[in-house]
Amino acid sequence: MRWLRPSVTRALLVSHSLRQRLLTAGALIPAVTLAVLLLPTPGFALAMSVFVLLGAWEWAGLIGLSDRRGRIIYVGGILLLLVLVWFGLGRVWDVWLIGAAVMWWLLLALVLARIREVPPAPPLEPALIPVGVLVLLVPWLALTHLHGSTALGAGPGPVLVLAVLVLTWIADSAAYFVGRRWGRRKLAPNLSPGKTWAGLYGAMVGAALWGLVLALLLRLPMGATLGLVLISGLTALASIVGDLYESLLKRRRGLKDAGALLPGHGGMLDRVDSITAAAPVFVFGVLWLQGGV
Repeated sequence: MRWLRPSVTRALLVSHSLRQRLLTAGALIPAVTLAVLLLPTPGFALAMSVFVLLGAWEWAGLIGLSDRRGRIIYVGGILLLLVLVWFGLGRVWDVWLIGAAVMWWLLLALVLARIREVPPAPPLEPALIPVGVLVLLVPWLALTHLHGSTALGAGPGPVLVLAVLVLTWIADSAAYFVGRRWGRRKLAPNLSPGKTWAGLYGAMVGAALWGLVLALLLRLPMGATLGLVLISGLTALASIVGDLYESLLKRRRGLKDAGALLPGHGGMLDRVDSITAAAPVFVFGVLWLQGGV
């Protein structure tokens, strides 16, 4: 393409990337939807554990474990924890783990808001080893817990699992389109230059409206409806914090993507970074509405 103008070349590359993104999304979204709605909770947990382990492989790279042996050991550790948590599923400490993750993302939001420069990461960051448990394992626990419940007394948990996934898709799309149309002030230019405050507000409003629609479909009383709207808006905010945190870790290592597993999307972490923070917040909020917290 040497004979083409640079602007034309860039446009062709963008078009190719967009086509890859659409093809990947077109395959993933129906597969995930069917898994959520049709699989029993053990099957759903097993299917989601594949995403967790793929994400763990990429997380090991963000830690600084560049060799295959180190990554395999880390993924094996996450697998062992998944098994242990599965056999303890439904215990009271489920809620404590989910609550701990919510506190983590809240504190992280305050930290990210103060970042003005991104220093390079050291060769190895052992502190990120336990952080990976919160970022990868707890969302799996939260979604599995929700999938096996009859949350809000409104029917099967799989419906609410699908609802929180749709919520993150709506928030992401609203942030993009609102930010592109009205975005002027950057949200975190050192972490993700494309994100704006307008996009953040758009994401929260879009998610809150989705929460209202969901509450109406579930025929919730007024108090629970207002609570679900609030939780949905906060979940959208959490999803953006999850996205920004992964952006921080990648920038510290000079990476554009966490991996190359998904054409047009980068790695698994690049695809699920929003839900890693959104799932614990949403599920903790639902438990609160139920009076289980």
